[in-house]
Amino acid sequence: MAALFTLKETIKSAKELDMFLSRDDIYQIAKVVLDGGLICYPTDTIWGVGCDALNPEAIARLSALREQPPGQGYIVLVDSLETLKQYVRRMNPRVETLLAYHQRPLTVIYPDPVGLTKAVMAADGSAAIRIATDEFCQELIRLVQRPIVSAAACKANEPYPPTFGAISSHILTGVDYVVKYRQEVREPHQPSTIARLNRFNELEFLRE
Repeated sequence: MAALFTLKETIKSAKELDMFLSRDDIYQIAKVVLDGGLICYPTDTIWGVGCDALNPEAIARLSALREQPPGQGYIVLVDSLETLKQYVRRMNPRVETLLAYHQRPLTVIYPDPVGLTKAVMAADGSAAIRIATDEFCQELIRLVQRPIVSAAACKANEPYPPTFGAISSHILTGVDYVVKYRQEVREPHQPSTIARLNRFNELEFLRE
């Protein structure tokens, strides 16, 4: 909890957070995450189910809720390039350039993550990490001072929900907090672009 109160000082004014503080208590959401809970929340792409990306027990709960088999890995959200570099052994200049200029939310698969629990990694030991561009996600990550998992708010074998209204009751009743911010948005959203460097050190887009 000390992290929460320390980071309260980084918020310039309550007005900056009115967009979600008027309906959510972001400090309560951060506490849920830090206590190992699950949240259903809007990301810079689709609605997701998330938790502390460094907490294996929380990730096990998430996998059970989504009925996701081990070894598939999860997308991890960070708030900035500086934070991303804490979890990547070596940042390739091509990837850094791509992150700087790519217009859509971009998830990159890194073959050599550091500091992340194996529970978020794919079977080959790689990790998919995205710098969140959504203000809500960025502020939440800053408050908890930890990366958070972003998994589609659905079972692993089901289509992703393009809007909040498409999320099943199975997911909504299985989490500890459902974020109210942006529930009313009816515009459908798409998952992020996914890219990686191949064995020839060339950028390869797996999903555009």
